[in-house]
Amino acid sequence: MKNLNQSKQAEKLIFWGLILFLFGLVVGLVVHNMANPRMALSAHLEGIMNGMFLVLLGLIWDRLILSQKLLKISFYLVIYGTFANILAVLTAAITGFGKMMPIAGGQEGSASIEGLITFLLISLSLCMLAVCTIVIIGFYKHMNHSDNID
Repeated sequence: MKNLNQSKQAEKLIFWGLILFLFGLVVGLVVHNMANPRMALSAHLEGIMNGMFLVLLGLIWDRLILSQKLLKISFYLVIYGTFANILAVLTAAITGFGKMMPIAGGQEGSASIEGLITFLLISLSLCMLAVCTIVIIGFYKHMNHSDNID
């Protein structure tokens, strides 16, 4: 049986995924104007991929068997995590900073910008690990529930 609140969350995930996808496309138009174009390309890809992730998550959200509390926590964590991701990488692209991302050419910058980027990267990583774990558990319960019905 579908939960009305769960269905609303699913719709919101799809909506915010489309917004994030669009934002990723727009970032792709200005890659060459950034202090670190390679990081800007990463921000573009983060927007596209995280937008698609939110849309896909929204499409399976009604299948998750989780408590209302876990659904709510997961919903907010995934929204934060996906948007924090593009914000962190875009900040690094605009400033050229981001020593935590040396592969994309991030250089060490001011303490405040580095602190912001570091906080976003660490917090979003923890959020996304938690969300993925919770979603896998919720989907696994759905699969077992479906097996018991057949």
